[in-house]
Amino acid sequence: MAAVREGLPDGRYGRSADQGADRKLKIIGAVFGVALLGVVGWSGASYIAGQDLSGRVITWDAVSDHAVKVHLEVVKDADAKGVCTLRSQSADGAEVGRKDVTVDQRTEQVDTEVTLRTTKRATNAVLVGCTAAGKG
Repeated sequence: MAAVREGLPDGRYGRSADQGADRKLKIIGAVFGVALLGVVGWSGASYIAGQDLSGRVITWDAVSDHAVKVHLEVVKDADAKGVCTLRSQSADGAEVGRKDVTVDQRTEQVDTEVTLRTTKRATNAVLVGCTAAGKG
């Protein structure tokens, strides 16, 4: 009778070296993932907290081939002043209008309607951004 040599039963004597390495890699990946999420969250929160003026375009309407009427809403500190820049583009993507709107009302929310002159028919009106007075 020939002797048959059997291997050790799987999983009976602890983890293999590959399983241990896999676990370490998973832990390291999870730690880096949590750290990355923390950095992104902190960056986003500090960016939003640093905004003195926050605006958005509520509606817009191309009232003619040379004008767009824009309803702009700006939220800010009551004493904050600044400028919001609006832009409009034509169907081919070319910029056809741009206007800086001064925001200096002593309220926390400013709703204003602005007429943006254009060089040809506009297909959109967007807020480029708002900047507080004295900031670059």
